[in-house]
Amino acid sequence: MTAAGSPHNDLVYDWNEVGRRGRPIPKDITLFDETLRDGLQSPSVAEPSIEDKLKLLHLMAKVGIHVADIGLPGSSQRAFDDVLRMCREITENRLPIRVACAGRTVVSDITRMIEISQRAGMPVEVYAFIESSPIQELMEAWDVSLIAQRSAEAIDVGAKAGLPVAYGTEDTTRSRPDVLATLFKVAIDHGASRLCLCDTVGYATPDGVRNLIGFTQAIVAGSGASVRIDWHGHNDRGLALENALWALEFGADRVHGTALGIGERVGNAAMELILLNLKLLGLLEHQDLTHLIEYCTTAADAVGWQVPINYPLVGRDAFRTATGVHAAAIIKAESKGDAWLADRIYSGVPAGMFGRKQEIGVGYMSGASNVDYWLRQRKIEPSKELVDAILAKVKGTDHTLTDEEIQVLVDQHRVR
Repeated sequence: MTAAGSPHNDLVYDWNEVGRRGRPIPKDITLFDETLRDGLQSPSVAEPSIEDKLKLLHLMAKVGIHVADIGLPGSSQRAFDDVLRMCREITENRLPIRVACAGRTVVSDITRMIEISQRAGMPVEVYAFIESSPIQELMEAWDVSLIAQRSAEAIDVGAKAGLPVAYGTEDTTRSRPDVLATLFKVAIDHGASRLCLCDTVGYATPDGVRNLIGFTQAIVAGSGASVRIDWHGHNDRGLALENALWALEFGADRVHGTALGIGERVGNAAMELILLNLKLLGLLEHQDLTHLIEYCTTAADAVGWQVPINYPLVGRDAFRTATGVHAAAIIKAESKGDAWLADRIYSGVPAGMFGRKQEIGVGYMSGASNVDYWLRQRKIEPSKELVDAILAKVKGTDHTLTDEEIQVLVDQHRVR
């Protein structure tokens, strides 16, 4: 292939694949978006309007998310109305996305989900959760038999209505094996089609993920039932993304995430970064992720969230450099007509794959090539005098110049 925009596989030696442990992640894994439920439990976000929720649903479908948890319809009439409206939006527009609703293992919560399903004319996955760790049992003054009884009653209601039921044990990663074994067996016996392992307080390490999934697989295998495993992780130790990827390798077939990782305390696994990494691992070869930025910015605007400037993929500086030697390399690649090389020479994530582009600024560590590039991008002739004038100014500053600051220098040079 020619140099113009073609992949140069011989230019990247992939140490990530050398002696790679574990089995490859299967291609039939699914993604469960919690932005409109668990994400909204962050104490620092505003609840999106129904219009924003509908827009987010469309974007989730565009980026290839398989299932969206769209709320807790049993929590209030407004929540019920919003969930019903979102379900109707999906059916009316034939969006390629399924929905789930969350609720306690309380019959009244499950019946509200059944009503939603019947009124919207579509299946709704029942995502029922209950506390399971010793800490929670102590605080609630519950015992295992009571938890098992409530779980069985709630699952029965959903299963008998013909809805798929995912059973989630809160704080699974700090729960005792004997308790989990009891609860999982009850859930399977009463018709749950999924078991959701919840790292509710972000406690797990990759070893914990491996151990817990292996433990759960053994229980499922022993039951003889066809039950799948979900992983739901929080980010308190900064491991949510890593744990989600390991969960898929260790045998979970579905992982949960939220846009920008929003959620309670420090949040959840970031859905866009899960998608980014799966794409770079070659698992989403034909999936168009150029709407991923819009998905993130729409979510941020909807909940009043500020994206950090250095946030991967979405942050202002994700593909931006003002360093002279780095900028020069990008510019040389572009001058050769090699977009593939320009997008990778100083970036481990190809910006173009996700609808962004490499950006070159002018700062105190810049060289003439930065200034020349900035000017040419705006169809301004980069005369030596103009380039020298801008460089002289920037070398005396302590920051990367804004576009407005450079334009002022250009205008001043023109009137001389």
